[in-house]
Order: sequence, then C-alpha cells, then structure tokens
Amino acid sequence: MRLLIIGGTKFLGPPIVSRALERGHAVTLFNRGLFTPSPPAGVEYVQGNRDGEIGRLADRQFDAVIDTCGFVPRVVRQSVAQLAAASGTYIFVSSISAYAEPLGGGFAEEEPTIVLPDPATEEITNEAYGGLKALCEREVLSGMPDRAMVVRPGLIVGPRDPSDRFTYWPTRFAAGGDVLVPGSRGAFVSFIDVRDLARWMVHAAETGLTGTFNAGGTYGELTMGDVIEACRAAAGAGTPVWVSEDFALSHNVAPWTELPLWIPQGEDTLIRASSARAVANGLTYRPFAETVRDTLEWSKEQGLARPLRAGLTRAREAELLEAWASAAR
Repeated sequence: MRLLIIGGTKFLGPPIVSRALERGHAVTLFNRGLFTPSPPAGVEYVQGNRDGEIGRLADRQFDAVIDTCGFVPRVVRQSVAQLAAASGTYIFVSSISAYAEPLGGGFAEEEPTIVLPDPATEEITNEAYGGLKALCEREVLSGMPDRAMVVRPGLIVGPRDPSDRFTYWPTRFAAGGDVLVPGSRGAFVSFIDVRDLARWMVHAAETGLTGTFNAGGTYGELTMGDVIEACRAAAGAGTPVWVSEDFALSHNVAPWTELPLWIPQGEDTLIRASSARAVANGLTYRPFAETVRDTLEWSKEQGLARPLRAGLTRAREAELLEAWASAAR
C-alpha cells in the first residue's frame, strides 16, 4: 500500500509510520520539517507547507492518506481538493472536542457537533478548536463523500506526548514523596494509547474503512484510583494523598491542567463518548500497565526534573498539601 501521512513527525505520526513500515507499506511524509528534519529510513519525504504548497504532491498516487494535522477548514479543503483524485481513502484525525456538550444519552458518533459563531475564523483558541475540527470534518466528508474516514480521538497518551497531560502522573510519582491527588478514587477516566490508535488507523487504511468513529478508551472500566495505583507501582515511589474535590476547587486548582485527568464530577461528558463502533471495526487496547510503564521510561529519557507542560509545580503542590494537612488538624 502507498500511504501518505500529512504531518507525521510529532506524536501520533511516528507510531503510524512505524506500524506502516512493519506492515510493509510504502510511506510518504508531507510536512514543513519543523520537528524531524530527516525521515526514518525507508520513508519518502516531501517538504512543504500544506497551506499553499500541497501541490508539491501533484502527479503522485496513494492508496490512502492519513491527515494528522488539519485544524483550519480552508487549509484542509486544499488538501482534499489536491488529493481526492489521487488517493483511495482519506483518513482525517479530528477530536472528541468537536462535539457540542453535553452529549446525549447515546454518547455515539451521531451526537451534534459544535457550531462556531464565526465559521470564518482561523484563530485556533481553546474556545474555537472543537468547532474548527468539526468544520474540517465537513470539508473531508463533502470532498470525498464515499472514501472519507473521520477519527475523533479522546485524550491520547503514551510516549512522546508533547502535552504532558498524562505523563505528569508517572513522572510525579517517580519523584517520590507525598503526591496530591484530587477527587474520588472511583471517578472514571478514559484515554487511548497513541500506539493503539496508530495501529488501528493503519488497519483502517488497509481495509478501506470509511465513516466517522470515536477513538478513546472504554468509559466505565478504568478509574482514577486505577491510574494512581498503576503510576505508583511503575515508579516504585510516591505516596498518594487524596484530597476532596471541594478542597481542590476552593483552592483554585485548575482541573485538567494543574491536575491532569481530573474533571469535577458532572462537568464534562466528553470522556463518556463511546468507542464501540471503532472496537467493532478492529480497535484494540494494550494492557494499561504497559502504557504507564512505557510513558515513564520515555519521561526518564527526557529527564524527570524537566519542567512539564501540565500538572502542579512542586511549590504549588507543597502549599496545597500543607493546607490539606492543616485543615485535617
């Protein structure tokens, strides 16, 4: 199979490339060369900005395209227009954030997506991100209506994660000492290992899968308590100190960013989005302990003492732990 990956060098891209090469496919990368100047051995590289330079792929044919980095509808439209006649299927990586909240009871792909007040905006802010992704989906689905696949991942975790939204936990436990943990041990969490997502997307390309699919974890199977215990076990260090949700909120702790994975109960339905359709079409999950272990090993390679992009600073955590202990006294 001749596979084109738009982007392909930051987080999701490298495991897609690795899996495709394992499967014996011919891989071409198209990107600006900002993250990995030279491609892996055996991979063709075409350098260019997808905004205005997608024509550099003219006169090439691909069995499938995986678009990992489409954020602006106008730019995605260029890619679809260029590649519609030159490729078999077009797989677009969207986001679970494309849904309008709160989700309905089915939590399935038919839920309505966000409608932006200004659909012409191209400013990728936290507020506009999901709506822009929904508009990008429409460009792909309208441009290749019978050959398009839209993938809506939830939180993607694992080695190479540039956000540190999951990496914070095993890294923090590896540093030892008391570790502040918010909310309830029984609160459900949901995410997907980047390598499982990549493996499934290559499978989708191989089989010509089309349609729209959520691609996250399985809500109701994994709890925050499971995550914390797995991180503690993998690190062999750290003592969790569970604090109440009310305490964390009253001390202005920011959910999700200062304490990743924590969402105050009842405030976010997106983690409940069902991935049953993807599972029925080949998505499988590795053991959770493997994700934790490999994420920690990668984090060690980067340096455990490095500043993280998510999570509490040690100073802030120390203040909160002292406040919690004082309240208990």
